[in-house]
Amino acid sequence: MFLTLKEPVDNLCDYTYNFAWQGNKLRPGSIIPSQEGTGYAYKDLVDELRKGKEVHITANAGKRLGYSMGVDLAHFGGTGAPENAGKLFIDGSVSSEMGMGMVSGAIYVKGSIEGPIGNIVEVASDQPGYRKFRSITDILCKGPGKEILIKNNYDEKKKHLLLDDGMLRGTVAARCDCEALVTVEGDVYNGTGLLMKKGTVHVNGNAGMNTGAHLGGGVVIVEGEAGEFAGAYMKKGALILRQARGFVGANMKDGLIFAKKKIKTAPPVEELAMAQDDGNLIMRYLGLGHVEAMGYHKYGIMRERFVRMRDGSVVVRKIEE
Repeated sequence: MFLTLKEPVDNLCDYTYNFAWQGNKLRPGSIIPSQEGTGYAYKDLVDELRKGKEVHITANAGKRLGYSMGVDLAHFGGTGAPENAGKLFIDGSVSSEMGMGMVSGAIYVKGSIEGPIGNIVEVASDQPGYRKFRSITDILCKGPGKEILIKNNYDEKKKHLLLDDGMLRGTVAARCDCEALVTVEGDVYNGTGLLMKKGTVHVNGNAGMNTGAHLGGGVVIVEGEAGEFAGAYMKKGALILRQARGFVGANMKDGLIFAKKKIKTAPPVEELAMAQDDGNLIMRYLGLGHVEAMGYHKYGIMRERFVRMRDGSVVVRKIEE
C-alpha cells in the first residue's frame, strides 16, 4: 500500500485510532486528509499491517505514528495480546511518540525523528537509506535474531536489554509477557510497564506519568521520582519507587507498591505493614541490606482487618470488595 500526503498527519497506523471511543477525535473509517490520488481511511492502513504487509507513506508523519502497532486490541473484540504486524515505511520525518505501546512489526524512517519515542529500539537496517526500529517487547520475548542493536545492548543468555542511548522513551516493555529484564540508564517518559504481565523494568532515573499503569504482573522499579498516576488500575505485580508525585494507585485492584519515601495514595489503597517477604523482595531487586529494605513503605489494598470483640478477644475479618 502506497500513500502520499501533502502535509503531516497525526495518528497514522495507530491501532487505537487515537482512542476514538473516548473523544470521537477520529473513527476507523475516517478518510485520511491531504492525500494525493488515493482515498484511504485510517483503518485501511492498520488492516494492511495486520495482514503482515507493507505500508509506504511519502510525507512527514505527525505524532503517535504506529501507536499500539501489533496489538490485537481487546476494545475492538480482540485478545489484547500481541499479534504479527507488517512493515511501515516513512519517506520523511516523524513527530513525537512514534511506536508508543508498539509490540511487533517494524518501522523504517528515512528522515529525522522527534522525541520522545515509544516502546522501540533501533536495529541495523536491512533497507538502505532507512533507519529501522523494532518493539522492545518483541525483542525481549523473541530475541533480536540476527539483527544488531544500535547504541544499546542485549544479552541473550540473561534476556537483559540495556538501554543507554540517551533517548527518552515511553511505554517501555508494554504488554511484556515473558521473563526478561530491561535496564534504562536515565529517565523514561510516560506509561513505563504499561499492561506488563511478566518481566522487570529497572529505571535508573525518573519516570513520567502512569508508571506501572494497568500492571498485570512483573516488577517496575524507578530509582528516582515517578510522575502522577503511578500504579493506576494495577491488577498484579510490584511497583518499587523512591518517591512519586501526586496520588498513587488510583483504581488499583491488586498488587503492591513500595516507596522509599512516604507517598500519597488514592482509595482504595492504603499503607500496609512490611513483612519479611516484602523486605526480601526489596533486597533482591535493589541489592539493599535488610535494615534499609525494611525501611521502605508498603502500599496496597487491605484484605482483612483485626476486629476487637466486646469480650476483649480479637478476630480477623475479611473485607468485602
